[in-house]
Amino acid sequence: MQAGILAAAGMVTRIIGLLYRSPLHSVIGKLGDGYYSSAYNFYTIILLISSYSIPSAISKVLAQKLAVEEYRNAHRLFKCALFYVLGVGAAASLFLFFAAELFVSPEAVPVLRTFAPTIFVYGILGVLRGYFQAQRTMVPTSVSQIIEQIANAVISVGGAYVLIHFVLGDVSGLPEKAAQVQTGVYGAVGSAIGTGAGVVAALLFMLFVFFASKKHMDKKILADTHTEVDSYGTIMKTIFLVVTPFIINTAVCNLSSNVNNTLYTKIYPAVRGLDTLDTYSAYGLYSLQAVTISNIPIAFATAMAAAMIPTVAQLIAAQKREVAKDKIALAVKATMVISIPCAVGLFTLAAPVTSLLFRNPPEDELVAAKLLMALSLSVIFFAYSTLNSQILQGLGKVNAPIVNAGIALVVQSILAAVLLFFTPLDMYSIAIASTVYSGLLCFLNQRSVHKAIGYEQEIENTFIRPLTAAVLMGVFCKIIYSIFFWMTRSPKLSVLIAIAIGAGFYFAVLVLLKGVTEEELRSFPKGHLLVKIAKKCRLIR
Repeated sequence: MQAGILAAAGMVTRIIGLLYRSPLHSVIGKLGDGYYSSAYNFYTIILLISSYSIPSAISKVLAQKLAVEEYRNAHRLFKCALFYVLGVGAAASLFLFFAAELFVSPEAVPVLRTFAPTIFVYGILGVLRGYFQAQRTMVPTSVSQIIEQIANAVISVGGAYVLIHFVLGDVSGLPEKAAQVQTGVYGAVGSAIGTGAGVVAALLFMLFVFFASKKHMDKKILADTHTEVDSYGTIMKTIFLVVTPFIINTAVCNLSSNVNNTLYTKIYPAVRGLDTLDTYSAYGLYSLQAVTISNIPIAFATAMAAAMIPTVAQLIAAQKREVAKDKIALAVKATMVISIPCAVGLFTLAAPVTSLLFRNPPEDELVAAKLLMALSLSVIFFAYSTLNSQILQGLGKVNAPIVNAGIALVVQSILAAVLLFFTPLDMYSIAIASTVYSGLLCFLNQRSVHKAIGYEQEIENTFIRPLTAAVLMGVFCKIIYSIFFWMTRSPKLSVLIAIAIGAGFYFAVLVLLKGVTEEELRSFPKGHLLVKIAKKCRLIR
């Protein structure tokens, strides 16, 4: 249920993110998208190293303390975590601001520097989210994510528009190339301001919730009968030992986008003698359109993983390995039931989905659709590998995901370089390398989970039957889309109808194929409603 709440919020935030990308793209253009994406990738890696892993790491340690009702030690740990992120966040923000020129091209430096203060604020937000996740309530985190994305959307588009039209002003007197660069940079800076504003808005909400619930926690601390109180030195050491593997794992797992960014926007044009404006524009299509769309279903796996860490940590601490295996099996099943049809749907309806969400000239629309098709398989791989990576963290096997991600990163980097420099695939090389990376990471993480807890992955009901239902759904969706497009000549209306009908078709076929049982349906968020619908439609007797 908690994973469902977080997943719902994740889906809402991803949808909001998609909806505002279209008007933002209209304001800042492909080149602005490229500058923003390039800076955002390096901002993300510094954020991952300093603050992003804090919620997961803190939720794990706090969950272990709360499981044995050590409320006083849990509160001391929470305070130490705040001091930790204040120091690390400040250092990371300053480093990113002053070292921006080392990471991106001169045009994108102002964009990266605009991101720098956000890292400091995010650290505090991360600790508060981890504090509530450890108590196995995802509602504050979920609401804060939605608030963050709404503020981000409004201020990103508004900020980009104001900077371009009122701060930059008329660029008609500049050469065409210089005008494009200036417009792109100012637009990307405005969007970066929106990212920071969203984090600030989410932090204000989390602070309100924290102080509103503080009296309840204070009562538990006063009632705590444990006599052993951990010293602040011991707690800081614990935080460092737990957070560091989370940081390294998250950073390594996300380095692939930075490697691909550097390969395509800096090394590739230098070797091939290409115009960097063209490469940045192409990278904008890939990262802010194809990748953004493909990331929507992965939000469910990310939410499931966030909910799994404290659950698995508590079960392992209580020596309930078999129960932990059952929880893992259910989490994998739920993730695959969602991600497999999403991947098939994105492949089948790539062109109309892209045109639904973005306004592109015909040549760009075709490229964006093909890139989305190339990335569709990675939806399944990334969802599965993300879940297993966090399961390993919950099991205490913190080094396994790091090693696995490192191996996958080396393989994908070599493949991306070979495809870029020795084939005419251009940007498709990056999409192929990313898919291979996710597939290899998926395989390695699953093998590590098996070694760690003896978990045997069930194949037929978890993968084969959902895949069969999804393929049938894909064919059905294509037919429905073609029929409604012939009737209405509206690709946007046709694809929305096809998605809605296709989702119901997939659910019906999956139940008829016995890919999901009544008991499993009831365990999903709003499962009782799903069972009621299935019985009313006579899919379940």
